[in-house]
Amino acid sequence: MAGHSKWSNIKRRKEAVDDQRGKIFSKLGRELQQAVRSGGPDPATNSLLRDAIAKAKSYNMPNDNIKRSIERASGEGASEAYEEIYYEGYGPGGVAVMVRALTDNRNRTAGEIRHLFSKFGGNLGTDGCVSFQFDRKGVLILERTETLDEDAVFMDALEAGAGDVDLDDPHMIEITTPPDLYGPVRDRLSEKYDLIEQRLGPVPINMVILSSEEEIENMDKLIERLEDNDDVQDVYHNWEQED
Repeated sequence: MAGHSKWSNIKRRKEAVDDQRGKIFSKLGRELQQAVRSGGPDPATNSLLRDAIAKAKSYNMPNDNIKRSIERASGEGASEAYEEIYYEGYGPGGVAVMVRALTDNRNRTAGEIRHLFSKFGGNLGTDGCVSFQFDRKGVLILERTETLDEDAVFMDALEAGAGDVDLDDPHMIEITTPPDLYGPVRDRLSEKYDLIEQRLGPVPINMVILSSEEEIENMDKLIERLEDNDDVQDVYHNWEQED
């Protein structure tokens, strides 16, 4: 039975950067532009833009690309405007799924996402149908290596204000933060460590393990196809499976 762990999710997203670099950078550029329109082009005064820049850099987006996206959104005549929408639903086996999209056509995006849920054994629900199963937190991921001092990471994270440091996974260290401390903790830790993933958003309260190969295959395809959609920025879910 093919499993699906947090670490395999991260590896797949990082590997996709090499295979689909143009699409990933396009999505990151859209996020940068949306952040600029929400709070201006100065990351010193725009926390959303600081977060978007940090996310783009974690995917190795070149500084020139980041600069162009910011200038495009702040320059005269900038016409593209995107609306942030969260879609909620259930995947196969009752897995709770939240989809964050930036779209210039909510009817098109809703139709495409509804089709994917239905195609792979799930259903798109109404606002609030699954969001109660998630808490909003900051998440920072470090890869475990032979040279990484885990005790130092643990102490540095707690001293920076992290809420929890999970050392249970053999491949990675997962640090969670309260939403208001996400930026300060990320900035402090990034000075010393290579953060392979950083995000602020819904974190599942309880996890679901699927019982059949068909459910696992359909859930895997649902996540992959949702992440491949041009309007989808992030997919959050409470599916966790042993590799």
